[in-house]
Amino acid sequence: MGKHTPGERIVELRQTYSVTRETLAERSGIPMELIAKIEDQGHIPDLAPLIKIARALGVRLGTLLDDHEELGPVITKSGEAATSERFVTGLSDEVSAAHSKHGLSFKALAADKNGRHMEPFFVDIEPDAVQEKSTHEGEEFIYVMSGKLSLEYGTDSYVLEAGDSVYYDSIVSHRVLAAEGKPTKILAVIYTPV
Repeated sequence: MGKHTPGERIVELRQTYSVTRETLAERSGIPMELIAKIEDQGHIPDLAPLIKIARALGVRLGTLLDDHEELGPVITKSGEAATSERFVTGLSDEVSAAHSKHGLSFKALAADKNGRHMEPFFVDIEPDAVQEKSTHEGEEFIYVMSGKLSLEYGTDSYVLEAGDSVYYDSIVSHRVLAAEGKPTKILAVIYTPV
């Protein structure tokens, strides 16, 4: 199976299930304009809209991100994750997704695993990343690999350093940013119920 963007997957699923953009917008709570931008332009503002769209379509988040599926274990060898960039989020309107070293760059570690319920990623967070707080069902685990991470969770803020980790319920509004104006690299594992 060829490589598909999350927007292309959404279109395929909508067509398969005979769901209009309007219906998907109602079910997911995502504005129809944003759904159109995701489908038509490949735009991904952050993971929360994808999670809500996946739930509204009755599929797991991984279904929107998969290229092909393996039934057995999926092994990502050292160095392979660096070439597995899945998508970039958190770009300002002035910065094109074609530019590297901007926003948040997600590198999937188990994209080929069939039926997975967790989404493990390496995430490179640049100081210019722009994102709103998000909320969605599920849980997240983050391990800071390098740099410092600013976590805004509900009304609280935390700074985590390399070697620190956090586990939280993602139903509480949250966002992560690079702290102190320097790039940050994290391992993030996101669980979303179907």
